[in-house]
Amino acid sequence: MFERKHQKLVPVSVFAKRMVFHASLVLLLLLAVLFIGISGYHWLANLSWVDSLLNASMILGGMGPVDTLTATNAKIFASVYALFSGLVVIAAMGIILVPIMHRVLHAFHIQDNS
Repeated sequence: MFERKHQKLVPVSVFAKRMVFHASLVLLLLLAVLFIGISGYHWLANLSWVDSLLNASMILGGMGPVDTLTATNAKIFASVYALFSGLVVIAAMGIILVPIMHRVLHAFHIQDNS
């Protein structure tokens, strides 16, 4: 998918397509994780779909839950989902930064060879 170290730097248009592809992957990942959170809050905490969306979005965004949970299984889900969401955000940033860092490091490598 990426050029090798002996190849020239790709044009900006190819880099832009890579960024769109990686951003699409991140969007799909975040939507899937958000769906998991919405489902868990709806079925385990007996919240409405809108309240489930709000709580899952707030946790995924790092803000914390809105509603107070009373059931033990809902509290366990919320804590696991919060930890999982933190890791997903880190992974999402990695996916976004891969093409940028590759281009920067590849450009430095090209300059070293000249």
